Amino acid sequence: MLKVILWRLIGAIPNLIGVVVITFLLTRALPGDPAAFFAGQAATVEAVEQIREKLGLNKTLPEQFIVYLKDLARGDFGLSLSTGQPVATEIIQRLPASIELTFAGLLFAVAIALPLGVLAATRPGSWIDQLCRIITTAGVSLPTFFTGLLLSYVFYFLLGIAPSPLGRLDPVFMSPRAITGMYLIDSLLTGEGGLFWAAFKQLILPAITMGLFVLAPLARMTRASMLGVLSSDFIRTARASGLKGSTILYTYAFRNALLPVVTTLGMVFSFLLGSNVLVEKVFAWPGIGSYAIESLTASDYAPIQGFVLTMGVLYVLLNLLIDLAYALIDPRVGLEA
Repeated sequence: MLKVILWRLIGAIPNLIGVVVITFLLTRALPGDPAAFFAGQAATVEAVEQIREKLGLNKTLPEQFIVYLKDLARGDFGLSLSTGQPVATEIIQRLPASIELTFAGLLFAVAIALPLGVLAATRPGSWIDQLCRIITTAGVSLPTFFTGLLLSYVFYFLLGIAPSPLGRLDPVFMSPRAITGMYLIDSLLTGEGGLFWAAFKQLILPAITMGLFVLAPLARMTRASMLGVLSSDFIRTARASGLKGSTILYTYAFRNALLPVVTTLGMVFSFLLGSNVLVEKVFAWPGIGSYAIESLTASDYAPIQGFVLTMGVLYVLLNLLIDLAYALIDPRVGLEA
């Protein structure tokens, strides 16, 4: 097992190298001059050149790339020109917020999509099946930023039952003692129930916004996979043997239908990691997505490169976890396959 995992990680190295090269070239192709941006409109040509020399932008692309690789080898992602802080430090501080939001959105989607897909498959043509179609169609039709703005307008502005969409906590609360960086977990570990509830309320609307968009493919795949399994020969044999309907449905049908659902789950989780950029901006969520957007508008190279490289590493780890989940769900599917 460990040997296979190690080989999978080694096999991912070329992908990460490709991410590093492509990201470096694309950031250099961005319009605008970072040196002129940070020098200001009133800066002289000499001042702009001094800043360009300080940033190393006066060197050729190959020279800049070699310097970038040397910094990466030391674990140095560079400095953010916008904040003046090391990029690695800011990513470490912001990443837990993005992961907490992503997992909350995924949990909401799974809690709705899996039961809905199973019910729609066991009752084709019924009102539950039609409801599944409506929800999945609406989920993929509405952009995440529009859904977030709509939910904020209805539940915060009109009804007043949701907290203000301005970050992870209401300003009257202090952040919990940092253990994992995820407020829900840290507040539970420190025994602060009131803080947990405050953080949970702030998380509801952005999590629903993210979950609604990925709910559609999960529900559709669950329904299609269950329909295929329920019409198979071994299910008909189980029914003829007199087994209980619940045993057939959950022990045999659902478990055999899980593999394509897990594949889709991995795909939507990868999508959530990238799409949380828009949701974080709508709800002022201080994650790495909003950090990347702010850096992009400022032509700040280092944070953008750090963001893309971090996403690449997370995708590699996610694919490895999906392979492990395959082996747990169906032992016939080996990691060596």
